[in-house]
Amino acid sequence: MALGAAALMPGAASAAQPPSAPLPLDQLRLFAEVFGQIKHEYVEPVDDDKLLTAAIKGMVSSLDPHSAYLDKNDFQDMQEQVTGRFAGIGIETGVEDDLIKVIAPIDDTPAFRAGIRSGDLITRIDDKAVEGMTPDQASALMRGTPGTKVTLTIYRKSEDRTFPLTITRATIKLQSVKTAVPAPGYAYVRITSFQERTTPDLAAKLGVIARQQPDLKGLILDLRNNGGGLVESSVGVASAFLPRNSVVVTTNGQVEYSKRAYRDSYAYYRLSSFASDPLQNEPAIFKTVPMIVLTNAYTASASEIVAGALQDAHRAVILGKTTFGKGSVQTSVPLTSRSALRLTTAYYYTPSGRSIQDIGIRPDIAVDQYADGDPDDALVTREADYPNHLANIQDPNEKKELEARQQDRIEQMRLLEEHSDKETPEQRQKDRDRAPVEFGSSDDFMLQQALNKLQGKPVLESKALLERRLAQSEPPPSQAASVEH
Repeated sequence: MALGAAALMPGAASAAQPPSAPLPLDQLRLFAEVFGQIKHEYVEPVDDDKLLTAAIKGMVSSLDPHSAYLDKNDFQDMQEQVTGRFAGIGIETGVEDDLIKVIAPIDDTPAFRAGIRSGDLITRIDDKAVEGMTPDQASALMRGTPGTKVTLTIYRKSEDRTFPLTITRATIKLQSVKTAVPAPGYAYVRITSFQERTTPDLAAKLGVIARQQPDLKGLILDLRNNGGGLVESSVGVASAFLPRNSVVVTTNGQVEYSKRAYRDSYAYYRLSSFASDPLQNEPAIFKTVPMIVLTNAYTASASEIVAGALQDAHRAVILGKTTFGKGSVQTSVPLTSRSALRLTTAYYYTPSGRSIQDIGIRPDIAVDQYADGDPDDALVTREADYPNHLANIQDPNEKKELEARQQDRIEQMRLLEEHSDKETPEQRQKDRDRAPVEFGSSDDFMLQQALNKLQGKPVLESKALLERRLAQSEPPPSQAASVEH
């Protein structure tokens, strides 16, 4: 299932389209000539529908990483993403180095239980090499009847090894909202994706929290590994914590229907899956309770809308890592009864007018995922690393910044290799055996730092950030503040 960063989809365009420019007849004649040559001279017959579908998909996918032509199977897959029910193994995918990259295993699914990790690269699905496949094509191969098996060949960069993993498919029923009590008086809410039922499910969970903890002291909203979803659902989630009628996100594109502001009111987060405002009777405490939002590099798209809105309103402290940086809106337009066009139609902006395209939401407090640091950060791919990503039109220095980022990544990878060369075999094995963080558990280092912040205790900032500050002789904010006092 390909959720990833490509699933921020408001309703289909209904406004009038701009007048079309004249068709480029010379290029269309060239296309027809190439089509004819393939039909008559290719080594074996090619089906017209297959050839034309491939041409359309190539045309649309060349625009940016998130626009796509959706055939019948792709369209069904998109519907499954929105409703939160599908048959498969449960991973969110993207593309890296022409291979299928695991953005994140979805909690409590066969892939999660089998040990697939964020950042794993899939090189084969059963007997098929995935090189050159789109996430949607790979998703179609991984879907199947519950109870059947699929074998993935995985390359894990952090361990520099390739291995097979056989997983039994199941019916995946995604619960996008999960809660826990990490400490007395504090609530933890994790949102895994933004689906049709996310806002009403969140409202119900918040009601339970308020009844069980009437003296709530703080709330942690976890958006890590959340690859996005419906823009209306992200507006609904932000609305649960913002003052009524606040601006949550604005969008701006070439056509009139793409220019709009989404506010914290029912009209902007209403979906057909619920008949009345699920936040109408929300306990007032959630508008004022101290909040921390957890983010990482796989916090993408609709998740970045929520993080940016809460950060701009000074409603929550963002703690963790810089987010993915997908600041574009995709509109799904039905073409026929069996196909649709998912087209990037706008950039989105935080309430203060920031575009996070390629940049992401930077945390107020940078914290690592692991207590001993995150050396594998150099291996993380973000929106800016895609070769055909959209530019950030607010940033005139983007090209230089991206070049500097690439040089920094190369240096980090060199240092990572040097560190690996110095490790003993026992240390390397320990690194390989390190289990991925179970979000929301007592071993979740980032969550513990969020609790520390809410409780007024010291927070252990990112080791890499502290090392850079030391190299630049720059005191961390906590030290600077103590000097001022």
